[in-house]
Amino acid sequence: MAEIDVSPRNRRGLRTGFTTGACAAAAAKAAARCLVRGTSLTEIETTLPNRMKVTFALKRCESANGAAVCSVIKDAGDDPDCTHGAELVAEVRLRAEGGVEVCGGAGVAVVTKPGLGLEVGGPSITPAPRRNIIEMVDEELVGSPWRGAIVTLSVPGGEEMAKQTINARLGLIGGISILGTSGIVRPYSTAAFRASVVQAIDVAAERGLDELILTTGGKSEAYAMKLFPHLPEDAFIQMGDFVGTALKHCQRRAIRRAIIVGMIGKLSKMADGRMQTHAAGSEVNMELLASLASQLGANDNLCREIRAASTARRVLELCSAEKLAIASLICRRVVENGTRHAGGDLEVQAWMVDFEGRLLGHYPPDANRLG
Repeated sequence: MAEIDVSPRNRRGLRTGFTTGACAAAAAKAAARCLVRGTSLTEIETTLPNRMKVTFALKRCESANGAAVCSVIKDAGDDPDCTHGAELVAEVRLRAEGGVEVCGGAGVAVVTKPGLGLEVGGPSITPAPRRNIIEMVDEELVGSPWRGAIVTLSVPGGEEMAKQTINARLGLIGGISILGTSGIVRPYSTAAFRASVVQAIDVAAERGLDELILTTGGKSEAYAMKLFPHLPEDAFIQMGDFVGTALKHCQRRAIRRAIIVGMIGKLSKMADGRMQTHAAGSEVNMELLASLASQLGANDNLCREIRAASTARRVLELCSAEKLAIASLICRRVVENGTRHAGGDLEVQAWMVDFEGRLLGHYPPDANRLG
């Protein structure tokens, strides 16, 4: 689908891919060339934001009524991306007036909330792709009688794709965002998710919220919403594995209190000082859990069972059978590590729920649900 002049695989043997921004810039460049040169194309070479040159195959290349429409199919490589296979469409109209204007059409999200660094009411096209699109179109105008252009981007099916993202929570309505800092998608890099965590905190801060609930996933968020029903939806941030990123950014945005809500597996990793809790890079430390249980009075036999346990959930079952309140002790360790990592004066709390949403423990012990 796209030819790349470097190895298209990372060190794990996974294929790299291309961002929506890179595909949109290629489509816009192709459409501009069609108009300037009066030609039809099957592919286009473009320069990514990281200055890499890449040749993209074109899905569409049409000209009519003074406009050209070209499109590129996004190849996300081996990254699990809901926009893999999306068609990025660029319609270009040339004009005598200088400057390249980039607009959003069907399937491209509209910004409805402040805090994202994008104009409210405008399309969700982040700065790096916007600059890349403008640069690629400007290249095609050199030597022509045209000084500017209007580029309208669209993504067929973009509104449906967006339902698999947190765009609506961020106030990005009606489609996907045109994203990408470098132009390259690194397989399983999770850079897009990390960026969405930062964006969600930015939106909350712009709304004046100073108490945020950081959850490890959709299920823990649903349980957290029942624990803290007085807080608005924007106060709930699905941070996933990026607890360190979330806490640092809360501190940066002067959030008063960050309340971490999760289950024993993720919280046990945080209690062990892991600020990135993805399973591939951070296993539960059973020795730590055995030590915590021992502090609560667990006997040697129970500690041995905990060390031999295959999951944190099994540890919880073992401790519950002996009525050991290990949940609150884990939460205390989470707070201590999180506070140290965040720095500054951010107040950190931790609340543990079970797999049915029942509250198992929290720290500080005098924390309540009303802020």
